Amino acid sequence: MSLRSRDPNTFKVCAKLFKVAKSPQDIIKLSQDNLESLIHSIGFYKNKAETILHVCKTLLTKFHGQVPNNFDDLISIKGIGSKTANLVLSKAFDMPTICVDVHVHRISNRLGIIKTKNVLETELTLQKILPKKYWSKWNNLLVIWGQNICTPISPFCSKCAIKPYCKQVDVKKFR
Repeated sequence: MSLRSRDPNTFKVCAKLFKVAKSPQDIIKLSQDNLESLIHSIGFYKNKAETILHVCKTLLTKFHGQVPNNFDDLISIKGIGSKTANLVLSKAFDMPTICVDVHVHRISNRLGIIKTKNVLETELTLQKILPKKYWSKWNNLLVIWGQNICTPISPFCSKCAIKPYCKQVDVKKFR
């Protein structure tokens, strides 16, 4: 549900949904209209409701109601991509993965740690250079930093504790 939505709104909508449905079995009992009304404030709620229902049905039919604990099975489910699969493996199964979102991609490049053009390239490159013990932590650190300091437009470089290490070419155009 977090796609194109800010975390505070995602958390609020998830809490509302989980008061009504706590499992894939509960969710598929909801009508599409009912699910849409529960998640309406998230944006793109029609597509998201459809995807949620599909994922839940797939979990029940293909995986006996269990969330798979491997990348290939997770991405075989329509609506689950690399980012979500890695996040699930990291958070639910405590596996070292690099979950790359816009923050991880942007900040890793701004810092000059990597030079990549897209999130897949970022994921593969970071896997090569970061010690595995830091993979899961990398996303947490950069998401928080990206939401509060190293924002996409007008980052707060004046507040940045790691500014001396930043390789951003033209920091003058930032605050």
